[in-house]
Amino acid sequence: MRLPALLLCAWALAVVNVSAQVRVNAPSLDQTDSGALSLPAYWFVSERSVGDAARPAVVLLHGCGGALDSKGRLGQRFVDYAKLLNAEGWHALVVDSLTPRGEKELCTQRTGTRRVTQINRRLDALGALHWLAAQPGVDGRRLALLGWSNGGSTALAASNRLHRDVARAAVTPRAAVAFYPGCEAELARHYAATGSTLLLVGEKDDWTPAAPCVELAAAPGSGTKVIVYPDAYHGFDGVAPLRVRADVPNGVKPGQGVTVGTNPAAREASRQQLRAFLREQLR
Repeated sequence: MRLPALLLCAWALAVVNVSAQVRVNAPSLDQTDSGALSLPAYWFVSERSVGDAARPAVVLLHGCGGALDSKGRLGQRFVDYAKLLNAEGWHALVVDSLTPRGEKELCTQRTGTRRVTQINRRLDALGALHWLAAQPGVDGRRLALLGWSNGGSTALAASNRLHRDVARAAVTPRAAVAFYPGCEAELARHYAATGSTLLLVGEKDDWTPAAPCVELAAAPGSGTKVIVYPDAYHGFDGVAPLRVRADVPNGVKPGQGVTVGTNPAAREASRQQLRAFLREQLR
């Protein structure tokens, strides 16, 4: 059966706009005995790129659960957000900080005992920015970081110009967005953004509480905006129902578990605010 010309045209446009996921390696600025640590990464090139025009690009930073699902595939959250970014005309790179260091997850490890630290992850993020800036079709002046939870904390750490390695980096982010990060560490370090930063946090988060993020955003010179979603817990932008994770030893009440799960209103609002913020910062 032959498709009508209009339907065939619409189908072809739909195929063109589908994001292609390419497995690549991005060098971290973290050094091993044999040189720079190579990070497995997933590269989504926006099909909205026009001709040879260089486009913005975003590094996606996973939380303590890692970048991969239980079957070893890139998690659906990152695929969905990469497609959201691609639809805006921005390239996306998801980096895996755990697999090359022999870890599958950090969530059940107590803070302070983790072998993969925020120093490691900050160097990974900076390395990913360097990799992006060298890619054809990427505008190295319009780069952003986007992270969740532990990855949100990484987005803050890698965009704080008071860190020596950030201050010395040849490539830094113009913008950073962090979903429900732990803000205490960068608050204590007097966070000062390399560009502009957006924090998206849940009012009822009992894993990484909202209050330190609100305080960080209010500090003079932070370059940060915070949005607090009412009745929202950790992971509010996902689709999984609310549950208590008793296996997490950290949080507001250590040893008593943490609450995680979706809030549909906050999920939709946060996506709209993410897009609006990056449109403004990466234009």
